Amino acid sequence: MTKKSRRRFLFKHQEVLQLIAALLFLLLVGVYASLTGASTAGLSTSAVWLLIVAASVGAYMAMNIGANDVANNMGPAVGSGAMTMGWAILIAAIFEALGAIVAGGDVVSTIKGGIIDPDAISDPALFAWVMFSALLAGALWLNLATALGAPVSTTHSIVGAVMGAGIAAGGWGLVHWETIGQIVISWVVSPLAGGAMAAAFLYIIKRSVTYRSDMIEAASRVVPILIATMVWAYTTYMLLKGLGQLVQVGVVQALLAGVVLAVVVWALIRKPIAAMARRHDNSKKSVNRLFTWPLICSAALLSFAHGANDVANAIGPLAAIYEAVKEGAIATSAGTPLWIMVLGALGLAVGLTLYGARLIKTVGKEITELDNMRAYAIAMSATLTVIVASQMGMPVSTTHISIGAVFGVGFLRELLKVNYAKMEAVVRAGHQGADRDVVEAYLSQFEAAEVGEKKRMLAEMKQRAKQRELAAVEDGAVFAKKEQKAFKKAYKKEIVKRSVVMRIVAAWIITVPATAVLAAIVFYIVRAVLN
Repeated sequence: MTKKSRRRFLFKHQEVLQLIAALLFLLLVGVYASLTGASTAGLSTSAVWLLIVAASVGAYMAMNIGANDVANNMGPAVGSGAMTMGWAILIAAIFEALGAIVAGGDVVSTIKGGIIDPDAISDPALFAWVMFSALLAGALWLNLATALGAPVSTTHSIVGAVMGAGIAAGGWGLVHWETIGQIVISWVVSPLAGGAMAAAFLYIIKRSVTYRSDMIEAASRVVPILIATMVWAYTTYMLLKGLGQLVQVGVVQALLAGVVLAVVVWALIRKPIAAMARRHDNSKKSVNRLFTWPLICSAALLSFAHGANDVANAIGPLAAIYEAVKEGAIATSAGTPLWIMVLGALGLAVGLTLYGARLIKTVGKEITELDNMRAYAIAMSATLTVIVASQMGMPVSTTHISIGAVFGVGFLRELLKVNYAKMEAVVRAGHQGADRDVVEAYLSQFEAAEVGEKKRMLAEMKQRAKQRELAAVEDGAVFAKKEQKAFKKAYKKEIVKRSVVMRIVAAWIITVPATAVLAAIVFYIVRAVLN
């Protein structure tokens, strides 16, 4: 078979091959659970089979998280063109798995015992079936959402499912409503924080780089600082979370260690970055090239943080099932076994590899147009927000954070474009009556000017317009108010696609009630079969 015919065969039978690979992985998980987990626990035959099935469902959930939620990490990088789809999937798979294994423990405990009150269920077997129903319902919902191309929150899915199954098993009083309230607040705060931080990052980049007359020279100074900032965040997080089981380091010490390493990295890379900058011309396109590696590194960091935070959505309920069947009691404070952590990590990687490409395209290309600078702002914002959430042990939605960051960048671009349109109208008003070539030349000079010079030029144009008492449009020299409103509306439609925003928000709203109802139905079916 030739290379071309092989490619044609793979493309034609892609969905079937993906399904076979997914089923094979789940089968191997069942075998792995029986050999590694169940055989060492001294369990009865029925308990072993329960654990095997639960492990397969947990792996199924992890795969769906990889297919749906992990796309948020790499979407901006792929959408901007900084990485190809293949490289994005490889990097995400590696760092997701590392994050899940090294730093996923704190949030796991929140999922296991923070959503419902395990003390209200005296029967460990009943508690195990509650967790099983939640896992299966959450996984089924995510599978459906991924098939429809909807980037929903996997955290919403599992929280709603645990809540629904818990209510079905023990009534409304079983739910820790205070914990649910805190999580709901975090869902609201997360996209706002992600959007605000991403907009702030992008604005800083614009003010310090692209609004300068010599953009390349400015970028050669700013990009090393951005890389050093990323190194500081990564080092601090690794010392507090990733290496916390090996070395006990306080927050202040971790922050100081991060600063030291960040300074070292800055000293090492500033000259190579400057040399690289000198090889490019003075344009935004050239500046974007300088952000490629920082964008790749920050996207990898986000994948690590996401693996640490969202692995709980798959293995938290599985760990609770394992404790219930192993100990014969509900012991939510026990540690999560390493084999369960590895299972979750592999599930994330496999799901991303098989089915992640579709939603990577949705996040990276359908909401707003991205370049390297915008994608870096999104990735860095989402990274810092997820790191803080994981440090607090709170299961926030990375979907909300990442897409909130995309929205933040898009709406900032809208604001800046609208403001520039207004400034352009002022310039044209100040040149009323001048030749077209003179106006266009002045506009080109205005666009290339730095912020301070722009303010001076605008003040001059406003004074001219006021002196001439321009009240109407003459020969197209001035934009009328109706034209300015239409111009502003057109920019809004062009930069942020409202239909995509509404679709995503609708998916966010329906996820929790849908998974809660589905989990309750699954629990009732399971209880009827067992009885």
